[in-house]
Amino acid sequence: MGRRLHGRGALFDTEPAGLAARLVGLRPHQHRAHPVEHPRELPFVVLTGGRGLGKSAALGELREAYQGHTPVALIDCEDPQFTAAPGGRPAEAWSPVSQALLVLAEQLAEPVTGAGRITFPRLMSGLVAIAAGGWGDADSERIRREVERILLLNESGTWIAGFAGRWAGRVAANVVAAATGTGPLVSSAIEATLESVSDSFVHRRHQKAATWWRDYPNAGRNARRGLMLLSGHFRAGGTSREHAERYVVRALLADLTEAYTGVLPRMRRLGRPLVLLDNLQSAPGPGLTDAVLHDRADGVADQVAFVGALRGTGRPALRNAVRRALPEVARRDDWTPDPAAPSSRALLVSLPPLSPDDTLHLMGAACADVPMPPELPHSTHRLTGGNPLGITLLAESAAQHLPEVSSLGELLTAELRLHEDHEGTPAHLALLDRLVPADRLGELTVLAAAHDHDSACALATALLPDDFGPADVRSLETRLAEEGLPAVPGRFVGDPFVRTLLLLRLHHRDTGHTQWRTAHETLVAHYAPTAQDDDPARAPYRLHHELALGAADSAVAHLRDTFPAQDTRTWLRSLRFIASAPYFHAHDAEGHDHAGHDDRRAAVALGRTDAGHTPPDGVDAVLHLRVRRLLHAVWQLTDPLALPDPKVCDRLRFELEQLSNLRPAGNALLWRASRDWPGDALAGRPLHIPDHDEDGEA
Repeated sequence: MGRRLHGRGALFDTEPAGLAARLVGLRPHQHRAHPVEHPRELPFVVLTGGRGLGKSAALGELREAYQGHTPVALIDCEDPQFTAAPGGRPAEAWSPVSQALLVLAEQLAEPVTGAGRITFPRLMSGLVAIAAGGWGDADSERIRREVERILLLNESGTWIAGFAGRWAGRVAANVVAAATGTGPLVSSAIEATLESVSDSFVHRRHQKAATWWRDYPNAGRNARRGLMLLSGHFRAGGTSREHAERYVVRALLADLTEAYTGVLPRMRRLGRPLVLLDNLQSAPGPGLTDAVLHDRADGVADQVAFVGALRGTGRPALRNAVRRALPEVARRDDWTPDPAAPSSRALLVSLPPLSPDDTLHLMGAACADVPMPPELPHSTHRLTGGNPLGITLLAESAAQHLPEVSSLGELLTAELRLHEDHEGTPAHLALLDRLVPADRLGELTVLAAAHDHDSACALATALLPDDFGPADVRSLETRLAEEGLPAVPGRFVGDPFVRTLLLLRLHHRDTGHTQWRTAHETLVAHYAPTAQDDDPARAPYRLHHELALGAADSAVAHLRDTFPAQDTRTWLRSLRFIASAPYFHAHDAEGHDHAGHDDRRAAVALGRTDAGHTPPDGVDAVLHLRVRRLLHAVWQLTDPLALPDPKVCDRLRFELEQLSNLRPAGNALLWRASRDWPGDALAGRPLHIPDHDEDGEA
């Protein structure tokens, strides 16, 4: 599999062959052929998932695995070169798709083992026709610069390279002369290009390609007219431009097909050409994808292996795509397109998170030279949920700061240097730069504390500008779904890792934690009972945010008073939810920053503060203290930023055992929790509450 990746064997394996080998027809990192899974029509593979799951890393590894063995090209559709026309070129003669085709062809042209450069005469002619539409007011130097770059696509690199170079210069001169002459500009430039190609000494393949454009719709078997129509359609924009772009994409694929045609090329070239498209959701991604899928649906065959990376789980244009998880395509993908649905030619492959074992290996490799707490890998996996980017950066932070800094919270706030020549930045900020949309970081930092639309609106009113209203909250919810973040009931930001990072940023946004306090105080008020709404289901939310402010008394009282009569399963869920309140570093009894590193929750959980805490009058003091210890134990052990304390785990077991003696009806469930929860905490798993059919309790 990939030499730098973990958990991606289904893509990179060689024995037995993973998806890449079966798609390209070559084993990764080897010049050894392998039978392709789809010899006639192959799927357009799209890796899907949220940010940080390693889609870009997988594409980079694919390029490294096949570069030099078969034609390969990689572009990032979010690269600035695809956002605006370069060097004064007018918009009517440029698009992200046309730029992408030029960049892709330049990479695909490079020689590979056993075979020379690929030339692109069809694509070259089409790109010249498109560029010519913007030469009306251009100077001759700009025209020469643009046309020479395009003409290099027809550079063979063979023993006649010197002649070919002089030919390219002559063609450029002819095109410049024609474009700056007195005749029709576009027509003259196209005519000069076609004449130079068809009349030159170059290979008959190139001369044949010069006539390919005769088949453009309404060209009347005239290549010059076909290119004129192409240029006009492109300048017209809208659906006309999409039509033109589809034919230029087809020209690229036709040139690649030509390179594999004939006995000698087939003997020399092993493996299909590989085109890698990162951030497929951004232009030129949709245009390239739609062109390929519609042509394949129309029977226009090609043998190019496309692998893209799409942020999220899909888009409307891919609604009929075949969907698989990466492990499901490890040996075969069972892909079959629907003849009536072009988007079914796509195969969406979701990348799973990394496993605890993958996390252990990554952390171990990064910290090979420093002592590492044994709980750190499991806790890292719990915090990140297996997010490869999160694991990688936390491992790097650990390598730079262990053993002085050991808790995950400290590793996230510590300065992380990713490059020796760059200044460090707090690890949690480095992660947020890559895990959330940069244009929505400020709003998400505030709204991460919310649980639903209404609570998010309350936070927006308190902490965001006046022009950010309910409609903007809904728009942000939609944006999160498009980004591939999961929707989780009770959490405005569903991904626990991203939510934790955002709340950490909120906590450290100002030195006095003013915005942090305002956010949680706002939600305490939002969930407070009113004459119109006294739903008891709102109480855990209010207590959750009180606990985040360091006030535990109300939570203890609620759990103590509801324990005797409330359904045991419901009570455990309330305990777990209230105790999931964020706690980022040591505070003193008044909630102010504490200079030391002691976690007061552990002291409370272990009973060290019992003597100084007086239960309220009229309550069962034993039950009160037991619930208080239990709440703080669960709070510490489920904190994603803290390593679980084994002593607190033992105390958790004991307190649940003792509570089970007080509730005969819930004895079995409390006893089972006393056995399961400590193990879950030490292994970095969520605390599991059995369903009805698991424990047999009514």
